[in-house]
Amino acid sequence: MSSTSESLHQAARQVLVGGVNSPVRAFNSVGGSPKYYVKGQGAWLEDCDGEKYVDYVGAWGPAIVGHAHPDVTAALTEQLQNGLSFGGPSETETVLAEMVVSRLKSAEKVRMVNSGTEAAMSALRLARAHTSRERIVKFEGCYHGHADSLLVKAGSGALTLGIPTSPGVPKGLAELTTTLRYNDIEGLESAFTDLGNDIAAVIVEPVAGNMSCVPPRAGFLERLRELCRDSGSVLIFDEVMTGFRVHSGCAEALYGVTPDLTILGKVIGGGMPVGAIAGPASLMDQFAPNGSVYQAGTLSGNPLAMVCGIETLRLTSADGFYERLSEVTTHLCSELEKLAKRHNVDFATNHVCGMFGMFFTASDSVNDFDSVMASDADRFRKFFHLMLEGGVNLAPSAFESGFISSAHDEHAIDSTLDAANNAFAKLGAS
Repeated sequence: MSSTSESLHQAARQVLVGGVNSPVRAFNSVGGSPKYYVKGQGAWLEDCDGEKYVDYVGAWGPAIVGHAHPDVTAALTEQLQNGLSFGGPSETETVLAEMVVSRLKSAEKVRMVNSGTEAAMSALRLARAHTSRERIVKFEGCYHGHADSLLVKAGSGALTLGIPTSPGVPKGLAELTTTLRYNDIEGLESAFTDLGNDIAAVIVEPVAGNMSCVPPRAGFLERLRELCRDSGSVLIFDEVMTGFRVHSGCAEALYGVTPDLTILGKVIGGGMPVGAIAGPASLMDQFAPNGSVYQAGTLSGNPLAMVCGIETLRLTSADGFYERLSEVTTHLCSELEKLAKRHNVDFATNHVCGMFGMFFTASDSVNDFDSVMASDADRFRKFFHLMLEGGVNLAPSAFESGFISSAHDEHAIDSTLDAANNAFAKLGAS
């Protein structure tokens, strides 16, 4: 650990809660203190001591074209000269919304917000208003932000009352949230048999990205779509992480399943704070000012976030962009598995286009919350620090996805594999 980063973190802890403004940054799950970064360029980060790292956090997903892409920074610089925010409409909002609508089959209209949490909260309010129902369904291991209705875990059985996972979440609100197992079709069907007429909305990450990376089983999303349609419930895809990350038309295009509402974030802001709700006009026009469902935000659609999103989406529209992203991710995951096997380390990966997950497990099928939790978190902690020492920045948690950008070239991947070879060798010998 560099002494400069340690000193900066000690100072931060005096005035910031835990020294951070988002809990996972505190390194509690891996131990030690975080690196303090001062610069990002392409696939690389540089810390306060001048050390460089291949980056697989990517600002937790937005940096799909790499850090400080010249086209994105040029657009941002130009907008900075014209003002930060106006408190009124600007054309940039319309341009980005048009880009989203043109690429997202399910969308006719968009409401820009400032975060994924805000998008999820607002989408659920809309679904409850539209259906005149109150119950929502979510899935264990999926994260949709920190709104009260979503900080809920399952009870002793799939259909028992929800239990708050944070102090401050009202018990009565938690009891209106049912938590099911991701990828469990039978459990899903049972829930709809018992509760279908009461369910306002089902919210799901089409690729679960908050228990590392867990793709949907064949038929899971399709059956979910059918059940929601038959019961009159609103199906919400949380594509804050997967939106324009796994396919040019998002996960709904990749898997051929169309939700009623989609929430977006990360990539559509190119690294600036942003979120969005998108869907058909029949639903979206129920938001104020057209309808009675109230939602507002002073900085929603601010031009800084909009121009970064416009340039990022423009860059991802290049021919072969997602094909190359998928090829690089597949190559990295395959080579990591080979290195682990060479050193007798139980290890598996999942990946979908530009996102991936790593699991220290002998299982070759990690497809739900239980199989994720069965992986060896202590080995991940050791691997994480060995990789950091080797110049590779991974998410400081065994339960977060990794992200690859278009800037991850052969040099970045080779550097990663060299560090991984050394890390697996030490793990295998321990």
